[in-house]
Amino acid sequence: MDSEIITVGDELVTGHTLDTNSALIARRLTDIGFTVRYKTSVGDSLADMEEAFRLALRRTRVVIVTGGLGPTDDDITKKAIVRVFKRNLIFHEEVLEDIRARYANRGLEMPAISQNQALLPQGARIFPNKLGSAVGICIAEEGRVFVALPGVPAEAEQILDDEVVPYLRGLRSGQVLKVVKLRTTGIVETKLSAMIALGLKMEGGVKLAYLPSYSGVDLRIIAADDGDEEADRKAQALIRHLEATCGRYIYGRDNDTLESVTGQLLRDNDKTLAVAESCTGGELGMRITSVPGSSAYFLGGVVAYSNDIKTQQLRVDPQLIEEHGAVSEECADAMVTGCRSLFQSDYALSVTGIAGPDGGSDDKPVGTTYIGLASAHATYARVFTFGSHREVNRTRAVYAAIELLRREILDIK
Repeated sequence: MDSEIITVGDELVTGHTLDTNSALIARRLTDIGFTVRYKTSVGDSLADMEEAFRLALRRTRVVIVTGGLGPTDDDITKKAIVRVFKRNLIFHEEVLEDIRARYANRGLEMPAISQNQALLPQGARIFPNKLGSAVGICIAEEGRVFVALPGVPAEAEQILDDEVVPYLRGLRSGQVLKVVKLRTTGIVETKLSAMIALGLKMEGGVKLAYLPSYSGVDLRIIAADDGDEEADRKAQALIRHLEATCGRYIYGRDNDTLESVTGQLLRDNDKTLAVAESCTGGELGMRITSVPGSSAYFLGGVVAYSNDIKTQQLRVDPQLIEEHGAVSEECADAMVTGCRSLFQSDYALSVTGIAGPDGGSDDKPVGTTYIGLASAHATYARVFTFGSHREVNRTRAVYAAIELLRREILDIK
């Protein structure tokens, strides 16, 4: 089941808009056992879109397109589709009524131009859009499946998850796929691979993929067999090996996030958390509070970017900063102690570092970051050396801090 993803829009090929849709679609296709062979971006040219669509249909069985389904003159994806498939655009009254109702619910009158979105390729399957007015389009012909989705990322994701993925799952025949993703953090891909390789034996029909990011490395297991039970047995056999070899780095599965898993640990233990941030500038608190219900355990934080705030709000001794510097184990330790005292929390985290691109030295190069943790039982700071990219360093610091807390709660050394 080879597939190709095509994103449409001048803004994509010129680099003015970041393409996130193709990455999302590729992940979803891979998770259900489809192989993504190609990714293509094409501008708002009817001739170029026709050529791209025809080529994709020749070389793959499943083609998913995003973009160009709006009502304006530059939205020409449907025109390209009907040329490729030699069909007409047919008016769908039920689609127009749904669009009109959406505007009415917002107290607005539907613009006349929105009627264009009720014109759809003859014989196409319609995938409802719960968030917008451009429906998804599916044409299955001669063993090929062509899907067109709106370019708005949230709308594309909704239709993909609710409609397209279940539809494509139904097309697969023969083998059953079991897909599991184990999420790790705190270890680089090469070390993780070497650890897993010890004693690794995989049965036929089983694949293991390493998916690194700045927050950690995901391990994706795909096990295929003729029946559900056997596919699951194969997957579980590999999962047991992974948990035995690198279990201390595994924090969750599938759609778990480090912040949600750690938040649940705080909730389960009826504990609270506060943070003191310097180089991360509030990103740690933002990530923690991105979890619904985090108010049950997160009390608040201090963005102590300047030394004056460190001394005034967190009661860090100015002499300590003078002797050791704001980026130091001693300062991280003092920040986290002051934070826990200020908020009267069960746990506290602190982050201070040199995010870059400037400010480094021979002793403390860019990327040097100290993370402190305080609880009723211990107070300490750890040093990390991340890299030279400012935003990457901040992201890595945030996840390193949350992972430090997770291991402290679970007593993982």
